[in-house]
Amino acid sequence: MASPPPALEILVREPDGFTVWSGPPYPPGTTSPPQRISKTACSATSFSADGARLLATVASASATVYDCRTLAVVKCFELPGLLAAALSPTGAYLQTFQKSSSPQEKNVTVWQVDTAVALYQHYQKSMSKATWPMIQFSADESVGCRMMPNEIQFFDPKDFTKGILSRIRMPGIAAMQLATAPGSHVAGFVPEAKGIPASVQIFSCNKDAQNQAVARRSFFRCSTVQLHWNKGSTGLLVLAQADVDKTNQSYYGETKLNYLTTDRAFEGMVPLKKDGPVHDVQWSSLGSEFAVVYGFMPAKATIFNKKCNPLLELGEGPYNTIRWNPKGRFIVLAGFGNLPGDMAFWDYSDKKLVAKTKAECSVTSEWSPDGRHFMTATTAPRLQIDNGIKIFDHNGSLQFKKMFERLYQADWKPEAPERFGDIADLTTSLSSLKIEETKKQGSGQGSKSAQTSSKAPASTASKPTAYRPPHAKGSAEVQAKVFLYMYECICEGISYSFPLL
Repeated sequence: MASPPPALEILVREPDGFTVWSGPPYPPGTTSPPQRISKTACSATSFSADGARLLATVASASATVYDCRTLAVVKCFELPGLLAAALSPTGAYLQTFQKSSSPQEKNVTVWQVDTAVALYQHYQKSMSKATWPMIQFSADESVGCRMMPNEIQFFDPKDFTKGILSRIRMPGIAAMQLATAPGSHVAGFVPEAKGIPASVQIFSCNKDAQNQAVARRSFFRCSTVQLHWNKGSTGLLVLAQADVDKTNQSYYGETKLNYLTTDRAFEGMVPLKKDGPVHDVQWSSLGSEFAVVYGFMPAKATIFNKKCNPLLELGEGPYNTIRWNPKGRFIVLAGFGNLPGDMAFWDYSDKKLVAKTKAECSVTSEWSPDGRHFMTATTAPRLQIDNGIKIFDHNGSLQFKKMFERLYQADWKPEAPERFGDIADLTTSLSSLKIEETKKQGSGQGSKSAQTSSKAPASTASKPTAYRPPHAKGSAEVQAKVFLYMYECICEGISYSFPLL
C-alpha cells in the first residue's frame, strides 16, 4: 500500500519570532490554524530544499537547525558575528558567514549538521546575494562547487578533506549557477568589458570533460543575469539585464531572454512577440516547457516547449508574475508589486482560463507542494501596513485569510510533488461522494416515511416526502463538513465512511 502523502505546513515569521502552522484545508471559519511549535525568537528562517530541516538564525549570535518531522532541535551553533547562514539541499550541511577582522581569520565555514564538525573553512572579504551561499550543491549533494576570482572550483561533498578536485578557468566570472537535478552541468557568466561582449558558458561537472564549454552565448548590453536551469539539467534560460535601455523605451533598463541547451540544439534568443521587458520566467515541474511574462503593459504571457516553440498564448493583462504549480497542471498569472494584484488561474491541461480574482499588495506568492493551494502574502519591510496571508484554492476561490500587525515571512514547507495525488483524482472522488450522499439522503427519507406510515391508521394515506433542495436547512454546513472530511481522507490515503452525517 502506498504511503499517505505528507501534511502541508506553513512557516510564519513575525517580529517576535517564527512558528509553523498545520496547512490547509481548514474548516470553514478558521482564523488561527493549529501551531506545531510555539513561537520562537529569531531574525531569519529557511527550509532545506527537500523540507527535511529548518534553519533559524539570530543575527550575530547563533544558528539552530530543526528536524521538520518532530520540530526538535538537531543542533545549535553559537556563532558570534554571524551575518548569513544556509542549509544544503538535504540539510546535511550548514554554511555560515561571520564577521572577520583579518584575512588570517577564516570566516566562511561548512559544518556537518549532525556532528557540528567544521568540514571546510576559508576567508571571504565580502558577501552579496549573487555570491551566497558560497558553495552550491546539487539536489542529492553529490556535487559541490564555488565561484572564485577567474574560476569555478569543485569539491567532493562527501569528503571536503580532499580539497579542490578540479577547476574551470573563466577569467572575469561574476555569477555562477549549478544545475541541481541532476548536478551534471554548471553555468558561468562573464560581464561585458572593454568592448568584449558578455557571455554565458555551460560546462560539464565531469572532471574529464571540463576542457571546453558544451554551450556558449554572447551578447552586448548586459550587466547582470538570472540563470534558470530546468529539471533534467538539459536547458538553461538566461535573463540578461542592462541597467540602461539605450532605446529609451524603459526607465528600468533593458532585458533579453536567451535560451541554451546542453546538446547545442538551441542557442539564441527566445522569440517573444511583443516589445518590452521580460517580467518573469518559470520552468514547468517536468522541465519540458517554460512560461514567460513579457512586454510593455498590458503584458503578454506565452508557454514554450524545450525546443523554444510557442505552445499556448495566455493572453494579455496587468501581469508581471507567473507561478506554475508543482504538478504542472495549473498556472497563475498575477500583477504584484506596483500593479493592482490581478490574478488569472489557468488549467494548462485543458488549455482554459478557470477564474480571475485579486490579491492586492502581495509581496510573495507560491503554490503549495501538492499543487492544490496558492498562497499570497503581504510582508514587511516591503509594506508596513495591511500585512497578511491569503490562501486560494486551485480554482481561484479564497479559502483562508489572516491579517497581521507585522508579518515578515510566509513559506510552504517544501515536499516532493510526487508524494501527492493528482487533483483529478480528488475531483472524481468528490463527484462520486456527492452522488452517494444524494442516494443516502433519499434512502434515509424513504425509511423514515415507511416508519411513519406503519404507525398511522390503515385508512390514512401516507403523504409524499417534500423535496428539500441542497441549500435548504443547513445543508451548506453539512456539505462543507463532508467535503473537508473527504479531502482529509484522500490526503491521508485512507478509506472513508459517513457515520458523521
